[in-house]
Order: sequence, then structure tokens, then C-alpha cells
Amino acid sequence: MPPSPPPGALASPSTARNRGPILEVLRSRLPERGVVLEVAAGAGEHAAHNAAALPGLRWRPTDRDPTALASIAAWREHLGAANLLPPLRLDAADPDSWPAAPFDVVVNINMIHISPWTAAEGLMAGAGRVLAPGGLLFLYGPFIESDVATAHSNVAFDFDLRRRNPDWGLRRLGEVKALAARHGLRLAERIAMPANNLSLFFRSDFSA
Repeated sequence: MPPSPPPGALASPSTARNRGPILEVLRSRLPERGVVLEVAAGAGEHAAHNAAALPGLRWRPTDRDPTALASIAAWREHLGAANLLPPLRLDAADPDSWPAAPFDVVVNINMIHISPWTAAEGLMAGAGRVLAPGGLLFLYGPFIESDVATAHSNVAFDFDLRRRNPDWGLRRLGEVKALAARHGLRLAERIAMPANNLSLFFRSDFSA
């Protein structure tokens, strides 16, 4: 059973289920040392879990929502890990709000389908600008692929998202790849994950 969240922190059952598989793919692909920028870190559960498991990486969580930032701060205080840096306010759709320092990795989990397409555009523009040469952009979530049958659960999820907000919805992987390529990011690896999700690694200045 996952531990109860500390005072002021938020927790999600879905995060408790997927943080283990996500960490497994990150552990073998991220550099042993470096700086990670997590965009739209939400409650901060992934940041706390990953920072604790990957002590050689300095993990900078960000979000634009004050409630999320407060939750991240609570998880950080509870964890007490020096490599989990204080959260910053950052709007994924506004690359000008991103920190200027180069990062070795940009992480974005379960965002682009629960936000307008402008957030995906900002994410790619920002990642293309702040990643060091050869750096990685990691995306996790459900996608629609032209050559893979979409699971019934993802079809229903997409319908529900668009009912809640017409600017939301599962994104087509081909369109995400094209958007990334416009900012110097090339898809390096696609990994099938539990519950019909994907882990995607894009590399800055990647040469196929």
C-alpha cells in the first residue's frame, strides 16, 4: 500500500499504480547525473518518487497551479531529499515562463491530453530550447496511433475528455512527432506501458 500523503499534499490512486512502471523505464534511460525539469508535475508524487529513487539527478518540479505547487512543496518537505529542488511556477503553454538554464531531461507525465493543444506546442518549444544537446524529453500517457488499434478504454476516455472540454483529447502520435521535430526533437524510443499508455523518449539533436 502507498504511504498516506503528508499534510498539505495531494495523492492519486492512478499515480500510485503507474509510478512504478514509469520509474522502471526512466531508471535505465536517464543519465546517472544531471538536472531534470518536470513540467506540469501536478501533486508532485512522481517528482518525490523519482527523486528518491534516482539520487544522482537533481529534480526540478514545476506547475502553474498554486494548489499543485503547495502539494509539491509538502511532498518535498516530507521526503527531505536534497536532490528534489523547490517547485517553480511554470506554464507549459508559455515557454517564456520556463527557466533558462540547460537541462539534461524534461519530463511530462499525463498532460497533453488533458490540456489544449497550445500546451503541447509550448512544451515542445520550451523543451527544444532548454534541453542540452543530446538531452531527453520524456512523455507518458495515452496516444492514438495510425497503425495500432485504439483500445476501447482509450476511445471511451477520449470521448469523456472531449465532452468535458472540446480542447482536450488523446493526441495522435504522428502529430506529436511532427510538432517535436519542428523544435529539433526526434522520437528515439516508444515503449508500450500498462493500461494502454505509452512512454515516449525524444532526443534533442537526435540523428536517426
